Amino acid sequence: MVCRFVVITISILAAAGPVFSQSLSSNLPIVVINSDFEIVDEPKVGAGMKIIYNGPGQINNYSDITNPASLNYDGRIAIEIRGSSSQASPKKSYGFETRQSDNVNNRNVSLLGMPSENDWILNGLIFDPSLMHDYLAYAMFRNAGHYASRTVYCEVFVNSEYRGIYMLQEKIKVDGNRVDLVDLEITDNATPNITGGYIIKADKTTGGDPVAFVMNGNNLNGYNETIDFIHDTPEPGVITGQQGAYIESVFRDLESKTDANNASVTDGFPSIVDIPTFLDYMLVSEIGSSIDAYKYSTFFHKDRNGKLRVGPVWDFNYGFGIVGGEIDARSRVTDWQFENGSNEGPRFFRQMFYNPEYRCYLSKRWNTLTQAGMPLNINVLHNEIESVKSIITAAAARDEARWHTIGNFDNRIIYLKQFIQDRSTWMTNNLGPFAGCANPSMPQLVINEIMYNSPAGPAGVSNDLEFIEIKNQGSSRVNLSGLYFAGLGLSYQFPANSTVDAGGFVVIASNTSAFATKYGFQPFGQFTRNLSNRSQRLLLSDAFGNIIDDVTYSDTAPWPTSADGGGKSLELKTPLYDNTNAANWAVRSSAGGSPGTDNFGALPVNFISFHAFMENDRVTLLWKVTEEMDVAHYAVEAARDGKHFEQLGELDAGRKAEYMFTHQAVTAGRTYYRLKSIDTDGSFAYSKIIIVRRDLAEQINIYPNPATDKITFDLSGSWRNGAMVELISLNGQKLRFLNIAEGQTGQLSVATLPTGKYILQFRRLNDIVSKLIHVVR
Repeated sequence: MVCRFVVITISILAAAGPVFSQSLSSNLPIVVINSDFEIVDEPKVGAGMKIIYNGPGQINNYSDITNPASLNYDGRIAIEIRGSSSQASPKKSYGFETRQSDNVNNRNVSLLGMPSENDWILNGLIFDPSLMHDYLAYAMFRNAGHYASRTVYCEVFVNSEYRGIYMLQEKIKVDGNRVDLVDLEITDNATPNITGGYIIKADKTTGGDPVAFVMNGNNLNGYNETIDFIHDTPEPGVITGQQGAYIESVFRDLESKTDANNASVTDGFPSIVDIPTFLDYMLVSEIGSSIDAYKYSTFFHKDRNGKLRVGPVWDFNYGFGIVGGEIDARSRVTDWQFENGSNEGPRFFRQMFYNPEYRCYLSKRWNTLTQAGMPLNINVLHNEIESVKSIITAAAARDEARWHTIGNFDNRIIYLKQFIQDRSTWMTNNLGPFAGCANPSMPQLVINEIMYNSPAGPAGVSNDLEFIEIKNQGSSRVNLSGLYFAGLGLSYQFPANSTVDAGGFVVIASNTSAFATKYGFQPFGQFTRNLSNRSQRLLLSDAFGNIIDDVTYSDTAPWPTSADGGGKSLELKTPLYDNTNAANWAVRSSAGGSPGTDNFGALPVNFISFHAFMENDRVTLLWKVTEEMDVAHYAVEAARDGKHFEQLGELDAGRKAEYMFTHQAVTAGRTYYRLKSIDTDGSFAYSKIIIVRRDLAEQINIYPNPATDKITFDLSGSWRNGAMVELISLNGQKLRFLNIAEGQTGQLSVATLPTGKYILQFRRLNDIVSKLIHVVR
């Protein structure tokens, strides 16, 4: 049997076609590997590797292998064959580690612009004649906001033999630039440390790793299956019994809650899983119609004190309508992969899908991701496919000449694009409505203060005095059940049925005892891990992923740099300001910040919103207020430089909710506006500053307005880098959003919105342009 296999392999290689060698020139990087011994599936063998890469847009020549200036990498690796079913193919995929010159110790390096690490994969794209399945799936998941393996196409030689086109990509592993989890040590066997970080997968056992535990499938229509789960991190030989039992208990709890159809944010499945990753994993898996999704190559991860998350997506070679290089009914347009009678995966996926609330959010997320300019939009995907095709066509022809597995590359791309279009249409028609979750009522919680680079606490640890302050800007008490900080890098979930009063504060700290010693009161809670001393996104969400507040701070200008160490915090000038704008944050002269109190004093009135709308040479200012108890009047002020303001006019306070002021004959360039709220006793305070750029406003075309179904808009001229577009209610609630490039046309649906006025806001860096639109019924 073994001899017959060897003979067949040799005959295939002998008939493989032309050999490409030192004459090769390619627009792709060229990877050249020479191994010390035959490369096998374990153990890894030593080898030398060179990567020829002359830079973006340059031609790479095999003859440059002796030119140090052309080498992106020149050093030692340890390499092995990887994969399951793909190992039967003559063309192999490889896993390798970059090593020090001693051939033993790992060497973290950046390869072809990807972040520094030592674990890498050369994906042979076997069984994928379009050469794009994995690339597209990873790009969709990454562009939806999650980590997925970064990739670079290249051409590969192994031991002087041309092996064809490959994709150099990151291996899934715990790393700050990959799956950002805390390291779980062998001694972490009790709470809270035992709660993370883990990477675990549902997969085949062909890699030789033992099965950690088994879960049941749907067991419907006579199709019964079990799903094997395998420990990835910690590895099977390292993970302790207590740790293994803990992570299994998380999955058993998920199975129990989904079996009971329990979608409660306090004790249902949304309380233990990160809904946004589950939504996006299912949508990417389904648009790719991956037959391995859910049962094989399905990764999960969990940080310390964090929720269970699914992903990153992995291994889509059997998908997009193609299995083993041929069209296959197991990956077709008209089935959900979690209930198609083959490789359906653990039943909690299907149970979640048929939960009405989860299904609503799945449909809503699909609608968002398929809007113009968004990652799963048909035009975006088709354009990406054509872009990749233009880059790899020449290499694909050489790969076909070597292996004869691609066929007509143009036809493969036509099929791929048509499959995605047909699949997208079917999913739109079968996901169901999302009106029930389209416009959830969101609490007015504001991330108001951030101490990210604190001095050492009483125990001498520099991270002990970090804190985040959140203020309730609403007029009623807020139940915090289900709220949490989404994403990785920081973990905190608010306790069930905890509350914050109207106008009240919640402070969560990195070390509650150190904080209490410093500030004299007990913080609301303690988050896990630490805030970055450079930059970090703080994403406050409800249990279903609706964003309540979203701030990405930085230690570099235009953010106030004096908060970077020295015991000073970032403080929002007033909770009414846009906290995504660095100019609205300040640092007080004294150290320590002001946790639990107003940062710089309260305004004598509560501004719900303040917007400016440019039409022709006229700017209309519109603001809404509450709690207008003792306000005498409002002064409207403007400046050309943002510093020297002059009064334009006054409006008497009329105990009404909405005010409007028009500034005529506005000249070109930026104009800065602010409101001066003057109390009956003469005291006053300023609103946030808003900016109008006439040149940018004139480059936006919106139609129809008024609208009943959808609003269309396009950008030109000065919008060189495009913009983020948000549809906002007059109360400040963010209802829709998308990203649009210069010259593109975008659309937002208003079909489910009630009659009224809304704000269409275009944001680019520190420039914001608002347009007033009307929805009529």
